[in-house]
Amino acid sequence: MRLWRRPFRVIRENKRAYLFINLGAYGLALAGFAVGLAFPELNAARGAALEDDGTADLVYQLVFTPPLFALVILAVNVFRLSLLTIVLPSLIVPFAGLAFFAYWAVETGITLVASSPEGWVARIPHSLTFIIELQAYVLLLLGAYLLGRSWLFPRRVGAKNRRQGYVRGLQRLGLLALPALVLLIVGAVWEAYSLRYFIHPLTQLLL
Repeated sequence: MRLWRRPFRVIRENKRAYLFINLGAYGLALAGFAVGLAFPELNAARGAALEDDGTADLVYQLVFTPPLFALVILAVNVFRLSLLTIVLPSLIVPFAGLAFFAYWAVETGITLVASSPEGWVARIPHSLTFIIELQAYVLLLLGAYLLGRSWLFPRRVGAKNRRQGYVRGLQRLGLLALPALVLLIVGAVWEAYSLRYFIHPLTQLLL
């Protein structure tokens, strides 16, 4: 139980940074959404890209098998987005993951704009997926920020040098990764099952 309390203590100790990262993450995604609404051709280009790289076909094939679909979603969110986009860049260059994520957030916001009434209905349950998964990334972003700050300014965390600061920042990132993983699991399960079982009834009800 103590292990699970420690991530929340890290959040409390850095609540201002946590708040600003939340505002930045959700704000950038919403800004991308606004751009997608204002410039439909950008949204169409993102949709075409998803078709070309096989993502759309993969979703269609897996949507009828929610357990497998949830595993694929989780794998993508953990490895491609969490590790490759946020964590690994931040281990090499301070705060790099925040910059990569900012680009992803805007791009994702553009992609979320629906092009049909059915698509807008699908956004209703997907909005909860968006909130859950983005919160997981916020925790990782906070960890990346604390890592970079401890690395560049080790005395702020009571470290003697940057090597010690790096290690302490890495420990905090590891702690925050625990609740982030839980949120990613919840988000993946909700996304897979909501797409399979909620979209059609909602469409029948609302359209």
